[in-house]
Amino acid sequence: MSQMFSDQAVNDFCQRLLEASGVPATDAGIVSSILVDTSLEGIDTHGISRLPVYLKCLLKGRINPKPKIQETIDAAVARVDGDNGLGQLVAYRAMNSAIDLAKIYGIGFATVKNSNHFGAASTYCKLAAAQQMIGQAYTNSPSGIPPWGGRAPYFGTNPISYGFPHAEYPVVVDMSSSTVARGNIILAAKNGEEIPEGWAMDKDGKATTNAKAALEGAVLPIGGAKGYTLALAAEVMAGIISGSAYGSHVGWIYDEGREPVNIGHSFLAINIAKLMPVEEFSQRMGDMIREVKAIPKAEGITEIRIPGERRQANAEQRKQDGIPVAEGLLQELNMLAEKLAIPILK
Repeated sequence: MSQMFSDQAVNDFCQRLLEASGVPATDAGIVSSILVDTSLEGIDTHGISRLPVYLKCLLKGRINPKPKIQETIDAAVARVDGDNGLGQLVAYRAMNSAIDLAKIYGIGFATVKNSNHFGAASTYCKLAAAQQMIGQAYTNSPSGIPPWGGRAPYFGTNPISYGFPHAEYPVVVDMSSSTVARGNIILAAKNGEEIPEGWAMDKDGKATTNAKAALEGAVLPIGGAKGYTLALAAEVMAGIISGSAYGSHVGWIYDEGREPVNIGHSFLAINIAKLMPVEEFSQRMGDMIREVKAIPKAEGITEIRIPGERRQANAEQRKQDGIPVAEGLLQELNMLAEKLAIPILK
């Protein structure tokens, strides 16, 4: 069961929780808006459902509530040290640095070390798309999938995302290197639900539909060996090149440890205006989208969707109807609110 709340009510509540956990108001506003925007788009595994673990890490000192984010700029490249801050905040700053560099050089690239889980990778590609740029984002994550042929996890589920400007909505490609984002399994375990066959294996390398057993085992790579190679490539782009932790050295915020997890990211912004007139790009994108949607549909299919279209539709619907907050998540958030002496969400 879920209760519905307006996006403004949820945003205000998230911001109060973060501020009460020691995060400065401006930073809390950035993180809250990202979490709520993600939930509005229907990506419930990476939106406000992640706030409880962030708050717990802030309260026990595992995440720095007031990071001194440092940037070193060399031509079109920025090296960002997140000082163990909230991943959304660090990533927001880094992608904006890449965008600023792309305004000057036509391309901007930012690497990040000493960060944390940053939510949905598409968030940062949309920042670039809003500036009439192409955005790319990479991140690593705690070990979740095995190298092809192995049974123990090494690489994270390591998402890769692209964002392209479009007149009606940003065209967003956001995909995990695994069959499914690990957040879906975490959410299923929290709700006591089984997961579909083909998602994961247990610690003995056997297929499982038990979400808790899957978290103790490994998530399967998407497309078999191809997913493994994507995970490796994302690990290089996010972990190796940034100087952050990589592979099995990346920490996990859901365990009982106290050490920083040291996740790495990288962000690329490409200034379309340096390649062709933005109007020409927009026309060509529009023409391609119309041609794709005009392709004859397979049996049983009523509409061909463009990546990002469903998210936009979800956001419009949830702005009207509200964001659904599962009962268990609401209880967890409200318990934290009472602990932090702020009004509960009701």
